[in-house]
Amino acid sequence: MVSGIPKEEELGLEQTLRPRALREYVGQERIVDNLKVFIRAARERGEPLDHVLLFGPPGLGKTTLAHILAHEMGAPLRTTAGPVLERAGDLAAILTNLQPGEVLFVDEIHRLGPAVEEILYPALEDFKLDLVIGQGPAARTMKIDLPRFTLVGATTRAGLISAPLRGRFGIVHRLDFYPPAELARILTRSAALLGIAAEPAGLDELARRSRGTPRVANRLLRRVRDFAQIDGRASGIDLEMARQALALLEVDEFGFDEVDRRFLSVLIEIYDGGPAGIQAIAAGVGEDRGTLEDLCEPYLLQEGFLQRTPRGRVATRRAYDHLGYPPPAGAAGTLFS
Repeated sequence: MVSGIPKEEELGLEQTLRPRALREYVGQERIVDNLKVFIRAARERGEPLDHVLLFGPPGLGKTTLAHILAHEMGAPLRTTAGPVLERAGDLAAILTNLQPGEVLFVDEIHRLGPAVEEILYPALEDFKLDLVIGQGPAARTMKIDLPRFTLVGATTRAGLISAPLRGRFGIVHRLDFYPPAELARILTRSAALLGIAAEPAGLDELARRSRGTPRVANRLLRRVRDFAQIDGRASGIDLEMARQALALLEVDEFGFDEVDRRFLSVLIEIYDGGPAGIQAIAAGVGEDRGTLEDLCEPYLLQEGFLQRTPRGRVATRRAYDHLGYPPPAGAAGTLFS
């Protein structure tokens, strides 16, 4: 429920709610202001926008920004994903069919294979494609000129992108979690587009429990609407309805779900609050390590419930208080002071 990963049935609805221009985009003000400058300068020069790398936790608007960049540049958008590009020929086929100025969006770009990455280097830097024709002694290389295009890469794991690839992006931005006030503005817009009756206090409560993530906020909005509809509440989503529905959905006041609470409980109960390795915690929680690293840890770290140390993960005093555990006897230092 509170995962930033999109669900298959949500993709069509996200297209409806997605802003089309930078002026409609809520939040990430520093990034938006910079992109406005870069876009205007590129358009005045009559050039494609420089290559853009967007990274941050899932659900914060990286794909939305890619669509907006293409719209603002007046260019078509072609989308693909790192896991789909298994062979160098797959990427070469896409690159050779690009139109001048076109925007190529590669989601999960950190999952590109080494051979595919090698194709990208000259394409991004010199707009040329180096191909090897034939095999063995008869093999020869051939250079193909590519139209000038813009690559927009998105990733949740920026640390997994190789330095040579990262260095070829001229514009690099990290998307941060949204404060509740900005999420409330997003929810107000979404409720209007979907025709959902809602009071400001109800939307504020949803925003506060949405983990700083617009995708989670819109998902909770639709689920709470269902409860309000069956309840027959004329006011739609008010504060009382929001609290009742979120309690039934097991989303607590910090936006934690059962996986988040198990993460912290395992760390406290089994490993005495840590330090503990993420693989050991994942085994105790019964979830994949990548799921915890991508979906749980960023928000727990941001909100001060968890710390990463050289020896492993450590639960903070805030985690003990939230789950109702007494802090360990004799604990000292910054985590429990």
